[in-house]
Amino acid sequence: MLGDRGAKMNASVWRVRIRVSLLPLTSCLAIGVAPTSLHAQSGASHASHVGNGQRALPLPVEVTTGPYSAVETAIAIDPSNPDHIVGSAVVTIRAPRARRTSNFTYVSWDAGRTWTAVAMPNPHAKVQGDDAVVIDHEGRVYRSYLGFRHLGNPRGVYPRNGLFLATSEDGGLTYEDEIVLIEHLNSIVPFEDKPYPGVDLSADSPYRGSVYVAWTRFTRYGSASPDDSSFIYLVYSRDGGRTFSRPQRLPAAGGDALDGDGTVEGAVPAVGPDGTVYLAWSGPRGIEFSKSADGGATWEDARTILDQPGGWSIAIEGLPRANGMPVTGVDVSSGPHRGTVYVNWADLRNNDGRDGDADVFVSRSSDGGATWSEPLRVNQDRVGNGRDQFFTWMAVDPVDGSVNIVYYDRREGDGSGVHVYLARSTDGGRSFSEHRISAEPFTPRPDRFFGDYNGISAYGGRVACLWTHYAENANVLRAFVADMGEGGGESVVSNQ
Repeated sequence: MLGDRGAKMNASVWRVRIRVSLLPLTSCLAIGVAPTSLHAQSGASHASHVGNGQRALPLPVEVTTGPYSAVETAIAIDPSNPDHIVGSAVVTIRAPRARRTSNFTYVSWDAGRTWTAVAMPNPHAKVQGDDAVVIDHEGRVYRSYLGFRHLGNPRGVYPRNGLFLATSEDGGLTYEDEIVLIEHLNSIVPFEDKPYPGVDLSADSPYRGSVYVAWTRFTRYGSASPDDSSFIYLVYSRDGGRTFSRPQRLPAAGGDALDGDGTVEGAVPAVGPDGTVYLAWSGPRGIEFSKSADGGATWEDARTILDQPGGWSIAIEGLPRANGMPVTGVDVSSGPHRGTVYVNWADLRNNDGRDGDADVFVSRSSDGGATWSEPLRVNQDRVGNGRDQFFTWMAVDPVDGSVNIVYYDRREGDGSGVHVYLARSTDGGRSFSEHRISAEPFTPRPDRFFGDYNGISAYGGRVACLWTHYAENANVLRAFVADMGEGGGESVVSNQ
């Protein structure tokens, strides 16, 4: 989003109420009026369901109900107040009074029971996307995103593209003037894409509170020329997001510029207990990895750590596009797995690299990334059953060290419907319990853009998930927040 400099980004004032009834897991939620507003609220009771295990879990809350579509979700629990949770999404609004609004954040002060939507202005009418949020140890909210004009028509009036970050000191209700991480005026070459932030939460880190943003640079987006490439870049801030370092290219081989399996993408910064920064991403050589021992100033030469059969671009029936890009996380807790680095991704290894049976995996390193475990299949339906699991995302709890992974799942019924599952490990990623957290399945439409990722956050045993759900002719948002506690509730099944 590119707001006017010197102006605050304020929330709109339209309001609506959405009620959630106490219904069985297989029933639909009772929905109030369709929102024409930017405020959503659940009913007084927080509904619950019982999954395949013995533990009752809350039903998801409807954060939005349309008519506008919301995709590419992220979510963050505030370490200074875990009842405070902030989410983000890319929202397409074409109503006259909101035609320049294309992104929202969503704020809850009551552990996800009610949500207030905060509209991000877009006065220059840019295409915006890849929104994500993180929260530091003092409760400061950071939102990163991209913005561009005329990507497909570089001769249009005033083409431009860049990456931006906005900071909120009041929990995500208003934001300071955006910071330009990098911007190209009168040009869409090179093109900056897929930014994602990370923040250093470790009390033992000399760089505690530092903010990192990593992304992919295309020398010319979509070009098939062998002279064009893609590379991984990163910036960092030591002063609460007020200023950032100059963009630096990581010491790694590049990829092509086609935005496919041959392109390097999916870099998500993660920080260890001592402030070491870790990055993994996908590309033509599989999943690659690098780390920085000095807070992002210098980086080790990248190397391939894992294969990714079928590549990161995965065809999922009913979706215009999908991916299995990796997510990196580190255990900064005081528990027995402190310092363990995790990488979570999806691939097609159980279908000989062919589309039609994507699975979710995790690998771990207990020696700072020097060696890695064999990939562990996280979803626990029958291997080779031709059912896809996709759009996985991971959060490593900084308090209890649990590994929490959310993903879409098609194991049930005839495979056309999509549910959302949460997998949770409390033994250092060696086994997982699974919990179905969606209230009802949905079937996506291939003509509706569904985004590229989901959101999950964890803190002190509390897990928060935010995802896109197709309903009523629109992609809408659902949020799940639960205190899973030590052990994550009753285990559904474990890996054998």
